[in-house]
Amino acid sequence: MGPHHRDIASFFGGRPKTNPATLPSMFASKSKSTVAAAGAPIKPEDVVAPKVEETGHEALTTANEVKSEAPETAAPAQPQLKRLRKGRKKANEEDAAASVSAEARPTVASPAASGLSDASSSGSDLPEGYEDEDDDIETTTSPSTSKKPSSAPLQRASAQTKVEGVGLGAIKAAAEHADVDVSKLVTWPAGAPVPFGFLADTFEAIAEESKRLQITRILVGAMRAVVASAPADLLPLVYLCCNRVAPAHEGLELGIGDATLVKALAQVTGKKESAIRAEYARCGDLGAVAAAARGTQRTMFPPPRLTVRGVFQAFRDIAAAEGAGSQEKKKGLIVKLLVAARDNEAGYVMRALQGKLRIGLAEQTVLVSLAHAVELSREKDAVSNDNTTHPPLTTESLANRLEEAAQRVKTAYSRCPSYDELVPALLAHGCSEITAHVRFTPGVPVKPMLAKPTNGVSEVLDKFSDQAFTCEFKYDGERAQVHVLEGGAVRIYSRNSEDNTGKYPDVAALLPRQLAPGVASVVLDAEVVAVDRGSGRILPFQILSTRARKDVTLDSIKVAVCLYVFDCLFLNGEELAGRPLTARREAMRAAVREAPGELLFAEAKTSTDVEELSRFLDEAVEAGTEGLIVKTLKDTYEPSRRSSHWLKLKKDYLEGVGDTFDVVPIGAWFGRGKRTGVYGSYLLAIYDPENEQYQTICKIGTGFSEELLKDLADSLRESVIPGPRKYYRWGETLTPDIWFEPKAVWEIKAADLSVSPVHKAAEGLVDASKGISIRFPRLVRVRDDKGPEDTTGPEQVADMYRSQAVLQQANKASAGDGDEY
Repeated sequence: MGPHHRDIASFFGGRPKTNPATLPSMFASKSKSTVAAAGAPIKPEDVVAPKVEETGHEALTTANEVKSEAPETAAPAQPQLKRLRKGRKKANEEDAAASVSAEARPTVASPAASGLSDASSSGSDLPEGYEDEDDDIETTTSPSTSKKPSSAPLQRASAQTKVEGVGLGAIKAAAEHADVDVSKLVTWPAGAPVPFGFLADTFEAIAEESKRLQITRILVGAMRAVVASAPADLLPLVYLCCNRVAPAHEGLELGIGDATLVKALAQVTGKKESAIRAEYARCGDLGAVAAAARGTQRTMFPPPRLTVRGVFQAFRDIAAAEGAGSQEKKKGLIVKLLVAARDNEAGYVMRALQGKLRIGLAEQTVLVSLAHAVELSREKDAVSNDNTTHPPLTTESLANRLEEAAQRVKTAYSRCPSYDELVPALLAHGCSEITAHVRFTPGVPVKPMLAKPTNGVSEVLDKFSDQAFTCEFKYDGERAQVHVLEGGAVRIYSRNSEDNTGKYPDVAALLPRQLAPGVASVVLDAEVVAVDRGSGRILPFQILSTRARKDVTLDSIKVAVCLYVFDCLFLNGEELAGRPLTARREAMRAAVREAPGELLFAEAKTSTDVEELSRFLDEAVEAGTEGLIVKTLKDTYEPSRRSSHWLKLKKDYLEGVGDTFDVVPIGAWFGRGKRTGVYGSYLLAIYDPENEQYQTICKIGTGFSEELLKDLADSLRESVIPGPRKYYRWGETLTPDIWFEPKAVWEIKAADLSVSPVHKAAEGLVDASKGISIRFPRLVRVRDDKGPEDTTGPEQVADMYRSQAVLQQANKASAGDGDEY
């Protein structure tokens, strides 16, 4: 535990927790560890950090300066940087139930010394359709502690009163934010860069919490401390919280392979690589291994402390290294970081380099915390710089302001997902003006708007009964966001903001020729589809997936494609996402001209007649598409959302549930008989971004040809790991023979969904203690265009289960009435 951790944890109503796990004696030392044992008292001089020098990674010492003692007895290990937490929704429900039985309190209490409840906070990062049910429930807190008065008086809100727009949890959080004395969180000299240890201790405090409200409050406090003392460090701190080093479209990523990390750790500690790998296999957390290894060492000449900006720059240099000798360069930079790491820093350096912190910190929580921190900091500055008398600031008004700030920041980020643009603008202009300064920018892709599944034409007509809508073919290809910049440059981005321009040079060359006169810049939403150039026939997605992923040349193209355009988000300096679909369609048709077989507008039909829509669905299927996308005509484009204004109507609804599922194979069983030598069946999972877990949804073992089984086994051999990751959730009665790193994404079909006591997908969303499983799964295809965190989400699975239940009930009710629709 670092010197900042006790301040952070206790300051926000909790106490430092310990995980006194002990790793084997390979990391023991005769001498005292430079890190205090977990739970050991912290001396007063440890609370205030010594003078911090900004060094960056360039000045860090090398591994030769590390002196490692011979093992003797096992030393207490650092906490293993893990958290055994309940699902967020389950924790909220338990808190709500407890608060109902508790004696009611007449007012919202100020921050308690411990035991803060998890009532809903403003700016919730819960996905759409996930209700935070304890918003209206009064919570019980411990008696308030004495705090330094805030810069403006606060009137407490009645706990019996719900303020429109925010819940009681948000009101309570606003009161607690206002009572925070930020100066007590700044443990480094004024003007000095933020120590990386401060961020590591913040991560530690977050990892020990299961409640979203507490996590947000901890991060808000940390960000306020940075804004107050070293605002230039806010941008690198935000990136490190998101485990990124650049905007997604720049293609700079961490995710260093375990082999490189093990070699670097072995060089720093003087231990054998085999010993480190064995310990990694035992505990399943390379960060914990690194923390324990560094915690039992001392340096002859301690290097300068790591700083937030220095670590961030080192990570950028590691991610950018390429070409001959790049692996050695990366290892050298990692070694320097590990040598300088103290206390719990090595663990978080290692985890970040692996590509996942695993502390339960979702990006939406980072955005909400950023908004709250900036808004609270600017409010404090406004009050301290104004000598006039202010009227009392109620917790209701502050809660509403924080909610508005969070919504503005999330909107701005969805339209321009770049922290390079967002953070400086927030510091300069605040949340109230952020949408005027951070706007849709050609060259910076937005996450696409997605559709929700349905179970048939009748369901579409029911949901859109009171509004105009249109239907478009749902093409079976790869989503493409095409940016034509002023000057003629073309960039093509995938649904994950990956730059695919090198994959589709034919599309990039075509676009400038098809622009209408007077068009200087445009951003189109489209689908790239494989086609037979001679007949114009649409080809299956599997054909498209055979095209190389990068560095394709025009003369090497073997798979012809057509760009089917269906939306326009930007035209000649004007953002169109906020305009209705009718206006965006007009702009789309005015901006580009069709080229037969190469660039076409999506086939569309506007009708409310059941039979006509059913025929159009049949036409879509016969044309080689997946079905239809049904869209309301008056609604705006919602980046990064799976919206109820767009509905998927796929041919699959005729055969089972209304959609396919994107899943990740995380385990397998060895084949027997004819399947000897390959994997006979696989354990499949979905990703839960809220809890950072992979939750199993089914086992699949039928419908494979011998050739396909061999291809799948060959493709997964490099993903084999010694054991399950700590963030895997599966039933103990269904343990596979082999485990995989989550890398591949498969699309599967299902006959139906059922509540399962074994599988953990969407656990707690439909049944309090059970998950949901897929019955009779069948592999459709491998999705090379998706990453392991782009699977179908728990809320989607729960929604599809509920829709299936409604449809089954409706079918029972209408059985025998002779009405096919």
